[in-house]
Amino acid sequence: MLFASAMVAAGLAIAGLSMAEIKARNQQMAQATQPLQSSPGAPDAQNRAPAESKPGGERPTTPAPEPAQPNAQAQREGATPALPPAPAEKTAPPIKER
Repeated sequence: MLFASAMVAAGLAIAGLSMAEIKARNQQMAQATQPLQSSPGAPDAQNRAPAESKPGGERPTTPAPEPAQPNAQAQREGATPALPPAPAEKTAPPIKER
């Protein structure tokens, strides 16, 4: 117990000395990113309330999602599928009954 107390006291002393050294150097902390600023052209954008949610409603998407496999007419017009066709299922010969 005495050894653990000594370790805690040593850790606190080292932390205190480090803080004192930082304060003595009078260094300023650097900020990794620029602070966020509102755009000057839209002061009313912050005052607007968010749109009301509707139970069971659909989420708006911009732009609208496209199907992975276009319908036959769209394929004739030149639309290409977003996904390659699924591989054919592998089948084994039927199991012989004993």
